[in-house]
This record gives sequence, C-alpha cells and structure tokens, in this order.
Amino acid sequence: MFPYEEEADAIRARLDDTGLEQVLFNLPAGDWDAGDRGTASDPDRVEEFREGVEQAREYARVLDCPRLNCLAGLRLDERSYDEQWDVLVENVRHAARALKEDGRTLLVEPVNSYDVEGFFIPYTADVVKLLDEVDADNLRFQFDFYHAQKMEGNLCERFDELLERIDHVQVADNPGRHQPGTGEIDYAFVFEHIDGSGYEGWVGLEYAPDGDTRASLDWVESYGLKI
Repeated sequence: MFPYEEEADAIRARLDDTGLEQVLFNLPAGDWDAGDRGTASDPDRVEEFREGVEQAREYARVLDCPRLNCLAGLRLDERSYDEQWDVLVENVRHAARALKEDGRTLLVEPVNSYDVEGFFIPYTADVVKLLDEVDADNLRFQFDFYHAQKMEGNLCERFDELLERIDHVQVADNPGRHQPGTGEIDYAFVFEHIDGSGYEGWVGLEYAPDGDTRASLDWVESYGLKI
C-alpha cells in the first residue's frame, strides 16, 4: 500500500527480477501506526499532503505505476464538515492536476466506517460527489467490494452504476476481510458479473489471509481464475 519505507530503486529492481508490474499504491497517508488514514481532508495538513503528492510522483515515475489512490482521512471533531470537504476537494484537485502532468490517474475510494471509524467518505455517493466537484478527467473511482458490502450491499448493482468511473477493483470477503469464499459474498457470481460488465482493469486482492498467504490463494483455481 505504501512503498515509502523502501528506496524506489530497490523496489524497481525487485519488480524487474520477478517480472511483476506495480499497478497501484497510495499517496502518503500520515502516520498510519498512530491512527492516520489520510490527510487530504485535514485543514492543518495541506502542506504535508501536497509534499506527499510530490513524493508519490517520484515513486510512481521510478516504478512506472499508472495510478495512485488518495485516502481522504478522518472526520475531525474540531472542524466543520464543510471546511473539511472544501479542503478535500482542493487537495484532490491539486493531486489530480499534478498526476495529469505525468500521465497518471488519481483514484479515490470510500472506506467503511466499521473498520475505520470516522472515515470522512464512507459511502459510494460521497466519492461520486467528490469526483463531480473536482471534475478532473484523470480522477477515477476505486471500488472495493468489501467496503461496499459493509456500508451498502447491492454489490453488483452498485458496481454497474459506477462502472464508467471505476479504474480499479479490490476484493475481500465479509465478515473478517479474508479471501473470497470465507464469508457471505457470493464471489462466483461477482466475478462472473465483473467479466460480463466490460470492466478491463485490475482486481486487487486486498484481504487479510485466513491462514498463510500461499494457502489463502487456493480459492483462485476454484473460481476458474488466473493470478
């Protein structure tokens, strides 16, 4: 999610050694261990956010990564919602413009407020509103089926409504945020639906493995998929 603790050139070398492609990472999101979940909506951290955009641009250049995700951050009790919203719009607009200069795409995603209490934009409608207000042609939606299930349900209907704006998809099952097949989401149906939708982007496995990581990938063959 965050490559910044490693040298970009070292990551580039590992990608080259393995033949892998870096397709996404997050903009810097503050002090994760201290509870930060993004700084884009914090009026007191605008300079920090924009410095993070520049750091991310350099990593994206070295890693040849086409898209970056922006985490909005948390609702702040000492600030009005409108003030935070306005800062979020301006910061996302700034980041989108900067990435456009590099030919890259900026993503924003809603994050459920059960796992991340107080996340500033927990619903798909929040992100749609943000995309509309920023109005940048390289700003797109990151759709995570797990977050959508936690907050809204109607997964395939919601996916279809947003399809033209989605540039990356992530999956995990609910409850537990483990691999597909461990919870209530019918991923056989979901994957078939994605295949039939015309979506041609990546599907990221953003889950906490139930068991070791290698064993948690056994589900892939059972769905007739390749990884």
